Amino acid sequence: MSSLRDPQSNDSRIASGLDVLSADVTQYVTVTIADQLFGLPIGKVHDVFMPENMTPVPLSRNEIAGVLNLRGRIVTAVDMRCMLGLPLPDEEKGNRMAVGIDYKGESYGLIIDQVGEVLNLPIAEREPNPVNLDPRWAAISAGVHRLEGTLMVILDVDSVLHSMTEAVAA
Repeated sequence: MSSLRDPQSNDSRIASGLDVLSADVTQYVTVTIADQLFGLPIGKVHDVFMPENMTPVPLSRNEIAGVLNLRGRIVTAVDMRCMLGLPLPDEEKGNRMAVGIDYKGESYGLIIDQVGEVLNLPIAEREPNPVNLDPRWAAISAGVHRLEGTLMVILDVDSVLHSMTEAVAA
């Protein structure tokens, strides 16, 4: 297995498909919600899809956009704009996307505005939540990364889905 360091140039390089990322780097799938960049740990993301043919769930929380059938699985769609206290987009809802997550044996789709790229970021550069972060956001954030010109909020997927399932159980 090759090293992550090139002894010739003494610079770090991006691991090839055959290399393993070092223990000090985390991979994030980036998503955008209302022009804010979020990062989801790649290990939590199972698929990305367009949420179509959603069936509303009567008497459910506002964050539950509905349920849908995704390749034979029933998926509960969670509207992240609603969860974060953000207004719904003006444009047609059909343009939004969803990120598939499994949590405690159930399938969920987090409805977001856009999916971006996969970033490899050093764990040491992750910072705690800023003190002025909205409490609704802080409750589901695992910290932030400062990137060029923007702040990426790390979405704590377990906290998002725990808050959804906790309310159902209560």
